Amino acid sequence: MAHAAAKTPLAAGAAGPLAGRIRVPGDKSISHRSLMFGAVTVGETRIEGLLEAEDVLGTAAAMRALGATVTRDGEGLWRVSGLGVGGLLEPETVLDFGNAGTGSRLTMGLVGGHAIAATFVGDASLSRRPMGRVLDPLRRMGVEVIARKGDRIPLTLRGPDVVVPITYRVPVPSAQVKSSVLLCALNSPGVSTVIEPVATRDHTERMLQGFGAAIEVEKGPAGERVIRLQGRPDFKPQTVTVPGDPSSAAFAIVAGLIVPGSDVTVEAVLLNPLRTGLFTTLLEMGADLTIENERLSGGERIGDVRVRSSRLKGVRVPPERAPSMIDEYPILSVAAAFAEGETFMEGLEELRVKESDRLSAVAHGLKVNGVEVEEGETSLKVVGGARRIGGGTVPTHLDHRIAMSFLVMGMAGHAPVTVDDTATIATSFPSFLALMTGLGAAFQEARAAA
Repeated sequence: MAHAAAKTPLAAGAAGPLAGRIRVPGDKSISHRSLMFGAVTVGETRIEGLLEAEDVLGTAAAMRALGATVTRDGEGLWRVSGLGVGGLLEPETVLDFGNAGTGSRLTMGLVGGHAIAATFVGDASLSRRPMGRVLDPLRRMGVEVIARKGDRIPLTLRGPDVVVPITYRVPVPSAQVKSSVLLCALNSPGVSTVIEPVATRDHTERMLQGFGAAIEVEKGPAGERVIRLQGRPDFKPQTVTVPGDPSSAAFAIVAGLIVPGSDVTVEAVLLNPLRTGLFTTLLEMGADLTIENERLSGGERIGDVRVRSSRLKGVRVPPERAPSMIDEYPILSVAAAFAEGETFMEGLEELRVKESDRLSAVAHGLKVNGVEVEEGETSLKVVGGARRIGGGTVPTHLDHRIAMSFLVMGMAGHAPVTVDDTATIATSFPSFLALMTGLGAAFQEARAAA
């Protein structure tokens, strides 16, 4: 799972109008969770449309190592025969999550709820990312943690004989922290409560309910989300249909807006209201964006997102919107570079601890391609409408979203944009280059930096 040393740079040049209909791979968040829930369910769970990217395949391998039977029947078609809540087995090898922050952090919660020991490792990028925000509540639940300085991996967890039910107020908006606590609480003998001052993506709560857990979600007196979970549920096997990942769809959507003359439709995209902050923002910027064929699938709203090239204008993106679009700020920043006026984004502290320091990486990528930008500690201002955009080489820092975002910039730029490495794109969107080429994008091999 570790990222290979050899870099594979690539350049994107100006494209003619992009046109066509595509379907992006399954949502990564739901793919991770479907494998995990299947692993703690007695019986066979079927998954349709699973994202077959490195991050998710790492989670599949981890569930196998923990004793579940995980079988691939065809493209996106998987079966998981689980061991029931509390039934996971101690793995004989380390759990290698490569670059996957979601897979590793959620599995920490799942493993922490079992009286077993497991060691977590990952690539250079994941090894730099802090895990304390997940480990702190797990420690309160009785989980023993042996970790490097700063609570970074490699680290080993040993779950308690009996998980302590807790009430935990999430200190920062993080679906990963919330989900890790809920997954650990599954094997608790009582009720655990998670309080979210700011709502984050709710796939874990929806899937808990779908598999048969007793879970209540209500609004507290100050508007916070209060989630109560009764431990030790009797899960029932499910068939999970994974919708298209809106974070992956974002690249084609923004490309369709900024490349002149384009008309692009991305089919069957997840429209969960806690995941559509980017769409809201693009509409405020003047995007010609419409939702077609809206329908329900597996308890989630999905639809086809159609965009046509648009004259965008700069906007202020409020900090409270960040949890619903936290992975989309890099590609939003690219859209902002082609908008008229300034776009100001706030509440971006979470970007400091992603696959890279995304806030710094985005700011640098914009600067080297001629875009005026002002980076704050938790904010970013992008001044759109530069006379000449492109011509720079962007360090990706092992971050797939940085690589894809700046390749999209090159499609509408005045000069090609080069990213120093595309290998990590496979962690979340292995078909990115093929799908974008099919729409009309043009990529060229680039020379690796000395």
